[in-house]
Amino acid sequence: MDKQSGKDFDRPQYQKLVRKLKKDDLIYIKSIDRLGRDYAEIQEQWRYLTKEKGADIVVLDMPLLDRRRGKDLMGTFLSDIVLQVLSFAAENERTNIRQRQAEGIAAAKARGVRFGRPQIAMPECFEKTVHLWERKEITVKEAVQRCGVSEATFYRRLRKYRETRE
Repeated sequence: MDKQSGKDFDRPQYQKLVRKLKKDDLIYIKSIDRLGRDYAEIQEQWRYLTKEKGADIVVLDMPLLDRRRGKDLMGTFLSDIVLQVLSFAAENERTNIRQRQAEGIAAAKARGVRFGRPQIAMPECFEKTVHLWERKEITVKEAVQRCGVSEATFYRRLRKYRETRE
């Protein structure tokens, strides 16, 4: 079972499935957009799974995409057309999702929404602590303890502090 996004095929569970797949195995897919969201890659993976691996695929929400049936020329032709249309729709939906996401982020930023973790306010003793540390009167461990931050935060703030002093 693969619960990751179908945006690409670099999914551990999908790769595991492909490695274990043998001729005449049967793969159930809820819908084609669960397989992938890239038109060309869906086509390529479908061909690889059915032709090279010899597996059958059943797309549960699209009975026309049942490789167990219709293996004659007409059935293959129809399933190829349906697969192309659904692959296009899946990629188009992925594009729309990304566009809506970008628009939402831009609108939130325009409203002043800040993303990421909130910054920790440095204590008033930060500047004095930095001077003591630079003169080697205290260790970095002591400086961090005085400021109540992690060592990484101390060094990051130190870089910003030095930039403003220059």
